[in-house]
Amino acid sequence: MVRPIIIDTDPGIDDAVAIAIAAFSKELDIRLITTVAGNIAVEGVTKNALKLLKFYGKNIPVAMGAAEPLIEKFEDASDIHGSTGMDGYDFEEPTNELLLEDNAINAMYREIMSSKEKITLVPIGPLTNIALLLKTYPEVKANIEEIVLMGGSTTRGNKGVMSEFNIATDPEAAAIVFNSGIDIVMATLDVGLKAIVYPEDSAKIKDMNKIGDMIYHLFKKYRGGSFNTGLKMYDSCAIAYLLKPEMFETQDAYTQVELAGSLTRGCTVVDLKGYLKREPNMKVCLDIDQDMFKEWFLDQISKFE
Repeated sequence: MVRPIIIDTDPGIDDAVAIAIAAFSKELDIRLITTVAGNIAVEGVTKNALKLLKFYGKNIPVAMGAAEPLIEKFEDASDIHGSTGMDGYDFEEPTNELLLEDNAINAMYREIMSSKEKITLVPIGPLTNIALLLKTYPEVKANIEEIVLMGGSTTRGNKGVMSEFNIATDPEAAAIVFNSGIDIVMATLDVGLKAIVYPEDSAKIKDMNKIGDMIYHLFKKYRGGSFNTGLKMYDSCAIAYLLKPEMFETQDAYTQVELAGSLTRGCTVVDLKGYLKREPNMKVCLDIDQDMFKEWFLDQISKFE
């Protein structure tokens, strides 16, 4: 059975890989790609999404979304992803044929409400667009199958001491999504840190096909240090969960976003022990079978046309 999905993204190097795997999967039907300010500004990530679709040869509509978080001051990750978000590979300039005039919120609303099947939302960037959608059009909840997101952490952070980048970029948006009542799967930073592609695998990827070569060069430019010790495939974990959930260890848990803490704002508080006496509101990915992930990841890239 083919699962209809909407990917909300801020490409970004990791996003480029995740979108490729989803776009070439016979089990997923990407109905729409929406963009959000995150790795770089929203105009830049939108251009990157269009570049990727042209490179992949996929005709998927794109809608540009939020330019800044709901409340938090916007800080990008251009120090990691470069000024364009995807420096390191010479992409052709995209056309705007796939870019919708409508904004991401209205485009998602139309797609969700007109679909005969329930839609799965796959946010792999900050959750601003998803929060705005749920607040603007709460009626969409009835036609959303689940939200499978990359973000959050059960331990430490990669933007703040305790906060993961996607959640910390817009904590209020994350809180809205977490409290939406929709089924949620959180592919955490913890599993992303273990979803590793090692140097010998990178060499194989480079020679598989043109997309493998592109992935190799993007990571080589911006992850030079980890290139020799292993590359972490954060965003691909959300797609991996959709396609092969058995590689993950999960637990249902009540999870909230810390909004008030002066040192811990944006932290995802995952109550694995039930201290808060609250019903679980999401399924949290705690661990991943590293060997299974590596085998799956290489297999996915080998199938790119």
